[in-house]
Amino acid sequence: MAHRRPTSEGVFYLLYIIMTQISELGEFGLIHHLTDKFENKNASTIKGVGDDCAVLSYPDKQVLVTSDMLMEGIHFDLVYTPLKHLGYKAAQVNFSDVYAMNGTPRQLVVSMALGRRFSVENVEEIYEGLRLACERHQVDLVGGDTCSSMTGLALSLTCIGEAPAEDLVYRSGAKENDLICVSGNLGAAYMGLQLMEREKRVFESRPAQDAEAAQPDFAGREYLLERFLKPEARRDIVERLRAAGVRPTAMMDVSDGLSSELLHICRASHCGCRVYEERIPLDYQTAVTAEELNLNVTTCALNGGEDYELLFTVPLTDHEKVEQMEDVAVIGAITREALGPQLVARDGQEFELKAQGFKAF
Repeated sequence: MAHRRPTSEGVFYLLYIIMTQISELGEFGLIHHLTDKFENKNASTIKGVGDDCAVLSYPDKQVLVTSDMLMEGIHFDLVYTPLKHLGYKAAQVNFSDVYAMNGTPRQLVVSMALGRRFSVENVEEIYEGLRLACERHQVDLVGGDTCSSMTGLALSLTCIGEAPAEDLVYRSGAKENDLICVSGNLGAAYMGLQLMEREKRVFESRPAQDAEAAQPDFAGREYLLERFLKPEARRDIVERLRAAGVRPTAMMDVSDGLSSELLHICRASHCGCRVYEERIPLDYQTAVTAEELNLNVTTCALNGGEDYELLFTVPLTDHEKVEQMEDVAVIGAITREALGPQLVARDGQEFELKAQGFKAF
């Protein structure tokens, strides 16, 4: 007896039946199901999930609060973003903001709007990514909300952190002659995004029956994909600075691109800057892929964003300490406000730094 090959619609319907529908658990049952594996680790968490409010205690510290919203189709594309990676990245983005203030993240609040196509198992994947990120950084999940959505998936996260008042670092503290430093390397996440978008276009241009032939080949580009899909907030850099006795005068995380963050620091600190193109740290894969895609690698580093490295300034007297610090590069210096923000090209010419930023509207 011949068996008819199931259509894609039939396969989807079968998966729809197998997956647990959210309506079977209800809102409160879903919350309990998702948060049951999370354990509180911080003494500042008096009460977490399970009451009308979380209860936190910070008697001797300054409290840091940061929020991020991620919208499907704007901030992420589920064609190439695994749900587990999405949860992990969403948490890391928030932790990075706290580290950029020289603080320590302690609690996380997660709210989510879900379309009808999402099952309990899908949401479990997102929360598994959140759980891994929270465990890695010793952060407690203490609350949130869930609701239905007519337009796709939306995530809203709020992270609460702490820091002694004397340790806090703002954008506004940079002084003339301070050194400009950045951790890691820049542009890799943007290159990862470009690779994903390229393969998506190839996939969508193929007929449905050729889907198997359109499987992407990312051999040798794994690092770029990891930087884009699974970024790491740089707690290690904050710890190294503390261990070396270096307190940055200003600091930000690189979420919108190096140019944007430098301009933020210059505006807040009423100063200018000189950054040297040849000193901007780049990974080999980033440079090779930029050439392959006919992109200027310096532009990618300056405007790509989503690197979540730390950009900071330190007094000139700390030059020797930061020079010896692993995974930190000195890329320029703070100047007078009248000189403005400048990029010194490899040939010695100077150009005004401009920021492309992220166009959310």
